[in-house]
Amino acid sequence: MPFIDLSSIQFSSGPGGLSVAHLRCPHGSATVALHGGHVLEYTPKDQRPVLWLSDSAVFAPGKAIRGGIPVCWPWFGPHPENSEMPAHGFARNALWEVQMTHRTENTSSITLGLCDSDETRALWPYPFELTIAITLARSLTVALSAKNTGDADIVCSAALHSYFAISDISNIAITGLEGTAFRDQLDEDRIKSEQTPITFDREIDRVYRDTKAECIIDDSGWERKLHIAKSGSRSTVVWNPWIAKAARMADFGDDEYREMVCVETTNADDDTVTIAPGKTHVLTTELSASAG
Repeated sequence: MPFIDLSSIQFSSGPGGLSVAHLRCPHGSATVALHGGHVLEYTPKDQRPVLWLSDSAVFAPGKAIRGGIPVCWPWFGPHPENSEMPAHGFARNALWEVQMTHRTENTSSITLGLCDSDETRALWPYPFELTIAITLARSLTVALSAKNTGDADIVCSAALHSYFAISDISNIAITGLEGTAFRDQLDEDRIKSEQTPITFDREIDRVYRDTKAECIIDDSGWERKLHIAKSGSRSTVVWNPWIAKAARMADFGDDEYREMVCVETTNADDDTVTIAPGKTHVLTTELSASAG
């Protein structure tokens, strides 16, 4: 399908026929699927892509997309009370609506919205307004705003579940979380900490607690650093599935664990958020790349 120029953003039919928005500015490009409010691609000018997308990803209504930046809301991970509910909530599987686009000489942005419906209330019986604002400039900023439009408090967890493209998992080290306590989801949820940068020689699935720190992925293979700053978050998740779990996932190539790592801006564990009636919580991640 040819590009259709609406306002300042170009829209087209993307993978699997999903509607996507293409953002461009002098500093790079990004692609956003309306399905899931999902950032699929972010590439700074004259650089490699920052985000990773699986070659086995499924692009279909009602299905989560493996890679990019899935939006996990109103719960992160398994549902806290009902294991039959979809993992990571319903926002990543929903069709979002375009609310606004904007372009300046140096920036390009789009805001998408999602509100409660019969379908969402069947899974989570609360009224809400959710927006995601994606701004492309010298960095990529993704801001997820959750407004409580009801008359009682709502409690939610969330994540901007970013998948980063790397040269090889053996080439990277993640800094910024040294000395931070984490819950090891692969070791009976034991609370641990370590003083050194994170490196990988096995599956890692950790929730780092009480941290507002910027993280840096130092990739010696591609001689670059990926910077992950955040706000509205006191928890960070680091994940790589390694060999066995990669082989078990239908939408993940057996060897693709070498090409990616997740460093996720989250409201997880004791960072779960309570939003009073009429109030809004904003979870933001800002991504950039530099020579390293």
